Formats: sequence, C-alpha cells, structure tokens
Amino acid sequence: MSIGQLAKHRGLGLSDEQAVLMYRNMIKARKFDEMAMMLQRTGKITFFVSGIGQEVSQVAAAQALQSHKDYFLPYYRDYGFVLSVGMTLKELMLSLFNRGEDPTSGGRQMVGHFSHKQHHIVTGSSPVTTQVPHAVGFALAAKIKKQDFVSYVTFGEGSSNQGDFHEGCNFAGVHKLPVIFLCENNQYAISIPVHRQVAGNIYERAKGYGFPGYRVDGNDPLEVYRVVKEARERAVSGQGPTLIEAMMYRLSPHSTSDNDMQYRTKEEVEEHRKLDGIPLYRDYLIECGIWSQAQDQEWLAEVAQELRDAVRYAEEAPYGKGEDLFHHVYAETQEGK
Repeated sequence: MSIGQLAKHRGLGLSDEQAVLMYRNMIKARKFDEMAMMLQRTGKITFFVSGIGQEVSQVAAAQALQSHKDYFLPYYRDYGFVLSVGMTLKELMLSLFNRGEDPTSGGRQMVGHFSHKQHHIVTGSSPVTTQVPHAVGFALAAKIKKQDFVSYVTFGEGSSNQGDFHEGCNFAGVHKLPVIFLCENNQYAISIPVHRQVAGNIYERAKGYGFPGYRVDGNDPLEVYRVVKEARERAVSGQGPTLIEAMMYRLSPHSTSDNDMQYRTKEEVEEHRKLDGIPLYRDYLIECGIWSQAQDQEWLAEVAQELRDAVRYAEEAPYGKGEDLFHHVYAETQEGK
C-alpha cells in the first residue's frame, strides 16, 4: 500500500484498535490453518480443508457486520470469519479432533461445518451452497418480524453455479430481503480453474435478480470492509440484498486429500503468494505507526502458545458418549411424559 493510503481505515470509520484487531485475527486464522495442516500430515487428525489465502476478506467482512445481532452462514474455509465473530482456537481444535465438547456438533460433523448458537453461526451442510437458501430464510424472518439484523452467507465461485445459489438470489431479489451474498472467488473449484467453470463474472449475475453486485480485491481488507459495510447499511434500510465477489487465491491445496500440483504449478502459486494480503496489511499498519515489528513478533509468539494449549486441550478431551449419537436428531421428551 502506498503512503497516500495511510490512515485510510480512519476514513472508513475504523479506529486504530479495530484496524489492528483485524490483523491479529488474520494471523490467528493463518497460524491455526498451518497448525491444522501439520496435525493432519503427522496423523493427529484425519482430514482438513484449508483456507490459506482467504483470511483477509473473511476477517474484514466480519468487522463490517454486527456480532450477536446479524446471522452468519459461513462456508467451510471461513476460519478467519468465525474467529472474528467469537469462536476460539480451542473450539476449532475440539472440532478438528472430533471431541465431545466441540460446540459445532459434539464431534460428529466434518471439519469446517461451523455452528455456534451464541455467536449466531448457523450450521452448514456438506452439499455446497445449500447455506444460501438458508440465509435467505433468515433474511425473510428479519423482514417478517421487522427486525434490523441481516444474514450474511459465503460460498466459493464453483458452487455459485449450483441451483441453490440462483434460487436464493431470485427469492431475495423479489422480496428485497436483508441478505449479503459474498462469493470467495479463490480461482479453483477443487481442480477446475475459474475460466473453465464461469463464462462471465459472478458479481454481474446480481443484475438479473434486481439488486447490486460488486467485485472487490479480496486481498485488500479495507476495501472489503467498505463494501460489506455499505451492503449492510443497504440491507437494514430496506433496499434489499447485495452480491459481492471477492477476488483471492487459494494458496493451499483444496484439502489434505488433494494434490494441487496435478492441476497447477508451484510457479503459479508463488506468484500469487506475492499478493498475499496479510503481510501487505501488516506493512500498512506499520507505516501508519500503529503496529511494529516487535509487536508482530510478540503476537506471533502469543498465538503460537495459544495454539499449543488448544491442541493439548483437544487431544486430552474425551470423545462424545455413545448415547449422544442421536442427540439433536430425533425429538426428545422428558422421561415419563
């Protein structure tokens, strides 16, 4: 970022503390992701879906929304988002290790299927983009009840071709519902590059459903924050939904079961690594005089310790009980009634 952009965050209504908090959460998400990848490779956990390269947009969007008021339907790479709205590293680790204390499902769901009632995180399903019509349903409830919350839903560009996406957009557009659709365009639908799956631009699809669509640089947190904040203001003022396409690049394989070198090159990945928004945003904060190299090293050490503690706790935590298998699956009644 250039010198001319210094203190841009203040012009957007972000305090210095909020701007720094965003960076802290980006680092926390990145280090969690790296730790999870290592845990899988060493046999500690069975499977992981990485979000490296997508944290900047996730954290910035979370900052523009209202925790404990809005409702969130994230997709399976949104570690930066869920950490920003209140989930902890310990809770995410419990999910990785499938322990009974896991707040998402008691250790029964696959990794990345976030759920947390306290933080208004709505559970998702494994079939991609099914969370979109669910988000539209939450937005419909807000309109019916005349409440000023919005629903926010994310998905990948590959799954934007699913019927759930189009049906959700159409219904939201017709009824002018307070929902924000954010496509995290990471350039690959598993192994299929974007140019082989989408003929046009995803954000332009909004026009066909009667509401605005915007494309934004997903590596620029301040621009993502601005666009999501404006979308929320539109939603709560009765102007309806917004579709945002955040452009980014998935630096890691699709999952730990994927060999990404079969469909892309190391050179391509390294070129995109130079555009990684986390170090760029760190440099911006340092140039603004609200962060320093020393603080950066201190935070990295603090996150590393928190991660070690979270791993230790999750490894030692008990699995769920066998009798809990059908908990929250079938209706439950009090004994004798």
